[in-house]
Amino acid sequence: QVQLVESGGGLVQAGGSLRLSCAASGSIFYMGWYRQAPGKQRELVAHITSGGSPNYADSVKGRFTISRDNAKNTVYLQMNSLKPEDTAVYYCNAEAMTLGFRYRDVWGQGTLVTVSS
Repeated sequence: QVQLVESGGGLVQAGGSLRLSCAASGSIFYMGWYRQAPGKQRELVAHITSGGSPNYADSVKGRFTISRDNAKNTVYLQMNSLKPEDTAVYYCNAEAMTLGFRYRDVWGQGTLVTVSS
């Protein structure tokens, strides 16, 4: 089964930057970054297609950049100009393949991003 391992979360001041990584144990077709703030529903932040086309939620456009390194089976989320409202647990979600099997809707364990004002 495909596993996703996230890293890069932490505490940062408003206006700062963080880069999240999500490494998959197989080849990635599609990957999205989601976040869930306390008391709120999980929301899609950005996703990237197998062809490398990115899409962003309006709330992060111009501040976040999603990218992928196919050689490393890793997708990144560069987050700049962070705001306190970006505070959340960030999850990656992927469709990926390993050992000839394709897996959909695979989730990482989540990484906490805290932005202080």
